[in-house]
Amino acid sequence: MTDGRSVSVSMLASLFAAAKHQNVDLKSVFGRVGLSDDILDQKDVNGDIARLELDHISPLLRSLWGEMQDEASGFLSYPHRIGMFSMMCHSIITAGNLRRALLRSSRFISLLGDDLNIELIESGDEARLIINYVNPHDLDPVFFITSIFVIWIRLSCWLIDQPILLERINFSFPEPVFSDEYSLMFPCRHEFSQSSNMVVFNTRLLSLPIQQNAETLKGFLHLAPESILTQFRSDNSLTAQIKRLLLHRNGMETELENLSFELVSSELNLTTHTLRRRLKEEGNSFQEIKDSIRRDRAMVLLYETDMSIQDIASSLGFSEPAAFNRAFKKWTGLTPGSIKSRHN
Repeated sequence: MTDGRSVSVSMLASLFAAAKHQNVDLKSVFGRVGLSDDILDQKDVNGDIARLELDHISPLLRSLWGEMQDEASGFLSYPHRIGMFSMMCHSIITAGNLRRALLRSSRFISLLGDDLNIELIESGDEARLIINYVNPHDLDPVFFITSIFVIWIRLSCWLIDQPILLERINFSFPEPVFSDEYSLMFPCRHEFSQSSNMVVFNTRLLSLPIQQNAETLKGFLHLAPESILTQFRSDNSLTAQIKRLLLHRNGMETELENLSFELVSSELNLTTHTLRRRLKEEGNSFQEIKDSIRRDRAMVLLYETDMSIQDIASSLGFSEPAAFNRAFKKWTGLTPGSIKSRHN
């Protein structure tokens, strides 16, 4: 598992392939940013694929984008000229709340071409940010799709000045060899080879006000968007740390209800008072984090098992199926029965 200060060179392989497709001289680019021209073939002392320190990512992206004059790294039919991301941020900074900011960003991207489209769909308590990508050059999309999610999630967190509690994230591409990196970047359940590229979070976040302004935007944009992509490092917010801890314990078949606030405080070497205060500062609560895991667990059991709705309700700690039905309808806008009927 990575420590969050470097990334597998394999994660960048599709970026380099896209640059080669645009006839970029990679050896020249690598030389300018102090990298060996055989970086893709290097191994560490254990024979594993080499890792690239995050300090190298920003100059590498800046150099590649400068060569291509394209912030989309050559993955689209038409380049996103240098400064596109900056102009989009200027267009959304006065949106008022996160919902309008995401809708404006979606509209902005749609004006640039047909290859990339970003949708925001709300259903019940779920907000789904969907990335539709045509892939005109038939390139490996791993870096491109991953980087868009990193940029939009980190941008959203910056806009509302708090971490976003992710429910789950889906990718249309097959699971890559460096998939363990995704647990750090996106502290939630992640699935590969899915029908769409989608990240899910609670709709309550969409109504949160934008905390930034034109003045703070200047500093943010000084080295963006490549500076945001250095955040391929792990999400180290307290919310994310707790989510990863609970997911790990729950994955060991520990009952979620038995993972108490006191136990988590002890695991993180914090007092309960400090933990509660810091979570409040991040705009989340311990119960909300547990509820997000319970919601996602419900989706897994409904989609991927033959368990009855009654058994699922019981396994999730509901006293009766009717209570589970009401909760699930509030979460997703759908009933558990409708999910089951679709997959039978």
